[in-house]
Amino acid sequence: MIDLHCHLLPGVDNGPDTMEEAVALCQHAVAAGITHSIVTPHVHPWRYESDTRTIPVVVEALRSELSRQGIPLKLGYSGEVRISPEILPMVLSGHIPLHGEWQGLRVLLLEFPHSHILPDTDKLVKWLLQRNIVPMIAHPERNKDVMRDISRLHEFVQLGCLFQVTAGSLAGRFGELAELRAREIGSEVWAIVLASDAHNLKARPPELSEGLAVAESLIGTPSARRLVQENPWQIVATRFGELQ
Repeated sequence: MIDLHCHLLPGVDNGPDTMEEAVALCQHAVAAGITHSIVTPHVHPWRYESDTRTIPVVVEALRSELSRQGIPLKLGYSGEVRISPEILPMVLSGHIPLHGEWQGLRVLLLEFPHSHILPDTDKLVKWLLQRNIVPMIAHPERNKDVMRDISRLHEFVQLGCLFQVTAGSLAGRFGELAELRAREIGSEVWAIVLASDAHNLKARPPELSEGLAVAESLIGTPSARRLVQENPWQIVATRFGELQ
């Protein structure tokens, strides 16, 4: 399985603090059946200063340690980009890490604030689309506006956004309402990717199987498997072909 959204890099955001903790997360991912992890540190100016200049250095350090310890997890990288005014010049300067491509468009993992959907978010989406970049909305089921009213996603569906649901949400790890919304998004076949959004071993481990089992019950095994195999690979293949 391919995990397209996870926080495994040490010391860059609210994921693991140390290399030892990062390696333990990678070991857990392998044991959980994950073969490829696309690490997505938070890109959140003034809070987490990750970008295309800093992330690769930490990725290479973790790759080297995994190789030294014989842990067969293949790493790619992108970023989880929080909506803010600063991301526009970062996109234009090439400092925003992108996932790869989906149907000819470059893919940016975009995170809404947890509390609400900002006014004029649709304008940002249109601005990105005009530049051949399609947003993939990270864990929409955990946004409080969406929790209150799933129709808040309709305009983003109509704009052509992609959606990534968290496996733990489907498994009930983020509460009943997030589980309900995740099931609704899955049943509507809006989501194209199921990911772990892993941060640590205790509360948010790098696991997909529990959520995948729920997805299989909702949309059938072939369609559910595409969320953790074919679809994520289609996105990252052009950029991370060396991970095969």
